[in-house]
Amino acid sequence: MTLLEFARGPALQWSTIILVLGLILRIAGAWLLAHDKDYSRPRVDAAWRGGLRAVFSRFWPHQPFVRQTWFHILAGYVLHVGLFVVVFLYAPHIAFIRDLTGLNWPGLPANLVLFVGALTAASLVAFFVRRLVHPVMRTISTLDDYLSNLITLAPLVTGILAYAHFGGRYETLLAIHLLSVSLLFVWIPLSKLAHVITFIPSRFQLGAWLGRRGVKA
Repeated sequence: MTLLEFARGPALQWSTIILVLGLILRIAGAWLLAHDKDYSRPRVDAAWRGGLRAVFSRFWPHQPFVRQTWFHILAGYVLHVGLFVVVFLYAPHIAFIRDLTGLNWPGLPANLVLFVGALTAASLVAFFVRRLVHPVMRTISTLDDYLSNLITLAPLVTGILAYAHFGGRYETLLAIHLLSVSLLFVWIPLSKLAHVITFIPSRFQLGAWLGRRGVKA
């Protein structure tokens, strides 16, 4: 078995299984956490409205914090929108998802996705450097933060190199790219990157809890 065959076959298959099962376990574990029954009288009839409000209102910080957090707002949106475009709107990635789920949709031109991927990689580099040089960020950053940053960056860089046929034989570059994707799949449920799926239920739970008490989230 060649490196490319291993990357396309067992590595990608098992990492996808670990990703799906790991995220299911993360969500189930959070759902099953022991919690006391709330005996207080609810202030509203539909706490779920507070949950929905919290899900969408948290996409932008409160106005007093915008000036102090502009870097994280800008780089964060470049990162997350860019990752969405690269993962879900690049034709080879759509084909991979189609093979798994049967779902299909049109993609964007490859050159446009490549440009977005470069911006996304640049935002990750900027985040990494900021963690190193900013006193507060350096204090609160953990090994999880640094590794998550680098492991997310790896598929972008290797994908760009493979697309450009730069740095080696295309088959080797593609195999390294697929292995970096497999590493990311395995790392997501083990790290803070699990927020890719847990951020919505966690926001909803907090908003509903506050809404039940009449607090606007």
